[in-house]
Amino acid sequence: MKHILLIEDDQDMRENTAEILELANYRVTKAENGRRGVELARKDVPDLILCDIMMPELDGYGVLHLLNRDPHTAEVPFIFLSAKAERSDVRKGMELGADDYLTKPFEESELLNAIEGRLKRSDLFRKGFDQSLNGLNAFLDSARGVAALQDIARDRKARPVARKEMIFHEGDELRSIYFIDKGKVRCFKMNNDGKELVTALYGPGEFLGYMSVLEGGRVTESAEAMEDTELAVIPREELQALLYRDRDVSMRFIKMLSREVKEKEQLLLELAYASVRQRVAQAMLRLHERYSPQDEGSLGVHISREDLATIVGTATESLIRALTDLKDDGMIEVKGREIRIKDQRKLERLASA
Repeated sequence: MKHILLIEDDQDMRENTAEILELANYRVTKAENGRRGVELARKDVPDLILCDIMMPELDGYGVLHLLNRDPHTAEVPFIFLSAKAERSDVRKGMELGADDYLTKPFEESELLNAIEGRLKRSDLFRKGFDQSLNGLNAFLDSARGVAALQDIARDRKARPVARKEMIFHEGDELRSIYFIDKGKVRCFKMNNDGKELVTALYGPGEFLGYMSVLEGGRVTESAEAMEDTELAVIPREELQALLYRDRDVSMRFIKMLSREVKEKEQLLLELAYASVRQRVAQAMLRLHERYSPQDEGSLGVHISREDLATIVGTATESLIRALTDLKDDGMIEVKGREIRIKDQRKLERLASA
């Protein structure tokens, strides 16, 4: 049973709204003012909050501000209730991070539809989305619940990218971000001597180039397709509108950024302290986890020696020697461009040594 916190200073409105919600099989907690509402939200985090704006002691804007600062309540869907319908009030609420806005008096169906829609969206973003182009469209379309986002363009054309084709170069200012529908992409930096170092690997279901959009600057690395790839192009303005207007989208991208920072920290540790053999083992396990077809249970990865060398951060000759050693030790087998993991546990022990 979903839990709803109702913050409303008018007793008749509070009781009537609570009765509607309870008849719809929601568990309802009632608060008579904003300060009490904040206390109850922190004590028993609800699944959704309905909050009046004009209240004594602490108004609805203050409630939203305080709850957004608390990590335990920051992701709870928040719907404003108010008798005021001026556009400036709607804009202020949305800028503060509200998810929806209902004007009193409202119809019973209007209230329940708004709550049901917000709860479904919240569940979707907590679980994530199907990592396909259809999943991307569902992700972006579900983020358009706020009326101010209804005019965002829905046309996301696929862009084919051939193997070894550059998607963007370090220093470029991107006008769009990319969603990988099919294929593999590597991001890398190049030093003054022309040596490449892979900084990240991306595959189907992942976004590419969003760092420059979020930071408002230019890309700090280059991106190249490792095989024939298909990208969905998302205009920068569309992403920014979603981030500024929709808290769920912002939280998801924050989590993506956190994961990317952790991955790059791990890569730096590997480069600083691991031997070439260890780095090859670590790279093989990372590639297998990211790119091997899960439905076939395959332990093989198709990759050129040059690409693998840039991922490991070593010369191609050193990589080939390390692969030979791992093959002789029975950890891998090599068939053309395909490198298969033969003894995963042994490779994992080497990688973590």
